[in-house]
Amino acid sequence: MTVKIAVVGGGIGGLACALRLNQSDLDVTVLERRPRIEGRGTALGMWPDALRALDVIGLGERVRRAGVAQQEMRFRRSDGRTLARLDVGRLERRTGDLPVLISRAALITLLRDALPPERVRTGQPVEPADVEELCAEYDVVIGADGIGSAVRTARFGAAHQPRYSGYSAWIGMVPSEGETSQEIFGRGRKFGVTPAEGGMTNWYAPIRVPQGGLAEDPMAQLRELFGDWCDPVPSLIERSAGTEILNYPIRYLAPRLLSLVSGNAVLIGDAAHLMTADLGQGACQALVDGVALGGHLAGGGELVHALNQFDRERRRPAQRFATAARLLGEFTSRPGLSTVRDLTFRAAGLLGPQDPRPSRGAKTVSASASDGGLRTK
Repeated sequence: MTVKIAVVGGGIGGLACALRLNQSDLDVTVLERRPRIEGRGTALGMWPDALRALDVIGLGERVRRAGVAQQEMRFRRSDGRTLARLDVGRLERRTGDLPVLISRAALITLLRDALPPERVRTGQPVEPADVEELCAEYDVVIGADGIGSAVRTARFGAAHQPRYSGYSAWIGMVPSEGETSQEIFGRGRKFGVTPAEGGMTNWYAPIRVPQGGLAEDPMAQLRELFGDWCDPVPSLIERSAGTEILNYPIRYLAPRLLSLVSGNAVLIGDAAHLMTADLGQGACQALVDGVALGGHLAGGGELVHALNQFDRERRRPAQRFATAARLLGEFTSRPGLSTVRDLTFRAAGLLGPQDPRPSRGAKTVSASASDGGLRTK
């Protein structure tokens, strides 16, 4: 009997899952609400676990070639003083891989183009009221539909919702003038810089404001809050005049889901464990989810067993990342903690690479704060 699988959402996790299922010749259909699948936004950090997932679906080397390998991350104060330096290069000796920085648009394009077009139906919005009908039509329904997941709402209830973290971000991308990866800290705000492919530099500026509190004019607010900071911040802001500057409220999912499975529906990526951007793991965990779920479903066993195995493998590790990211975001952005934050980073000095699998409750320093809720989802 042919197993029919619907993937709701044509983002990073959904496309990765569909590619893994397609490898095993399973009948998979991606339902995407937009008329075309394309990425919008700025740079994502692909950690080794995500690169290994990309290897499974045949895209790892293409991402490594297209992106920019990250060797180091600096942490500085707004006056230019270096607080700490993360030697990312050591990670290569442990895992065989450096993190790779690549734009969301480039990654989505690689994933989309690797999937046969007949597997994708665009212009197909799925609302909560549609989910039960989908679950009756398909043997498995995979909710890869992001922050406002219809599958999550229909199958897991309205209690599990995105919550505002207390800060929002301006995000942009400009041609590079040799900028290197760094995060620069101020009181209640910070400014991050990462390279991206094609000779571009990605920047992001999280600001602690009430929800909806970003100004209508990004340039005016950016100049006011960051204009007197150390280089390269003022230069990046001025070079962004006339370009697209995105804004994004930083959110996380609460309360945690006790299972990612409800009947024949299962959640992956942001639908399952939306996290803040502070560990650079949102897109990574969506990729790992998608490939892992595709592998379990391709195993040929009972579908219920495959879904439960996926839940046991992925739910708790991804939720630990989400908790660690939120704690780090609070630590680095809350105004009352700015002195303790700076002293902590100064005490750390030269930081060794952090294992991309944090222990329970760990407060980990990220090698790249790219992605997650901060990069457009």
